[in-house]
Amino acid sequence: MLMSSADKTAKLYYGPSSFRVLRPGNHVLCAVTGAAIPLAELRYWSADLQEAYASPEIATRRLLGIDRA
Repeated sequence: MLMSSADKTAKLYYGPSSFRVLRPGNHVLCAVTGAAIPLAELRYWSADLQEAYASPEIATRRLLGIDRA
């Protein structure tokens, strides 16, 4: 079965205020929980760590060192 880019995990470059798609897909994975995050809903990431997060709470905990990847 052929997979379209809609079925794949995207690879992104995370900048300070935006991200760039390096490999097409429709979602990325949360660095802490592993949950799929649709690109249209991606709001939280770390440009320094090049990681995406599913929620502001998860991002805060990760950046404070409470949750380790």
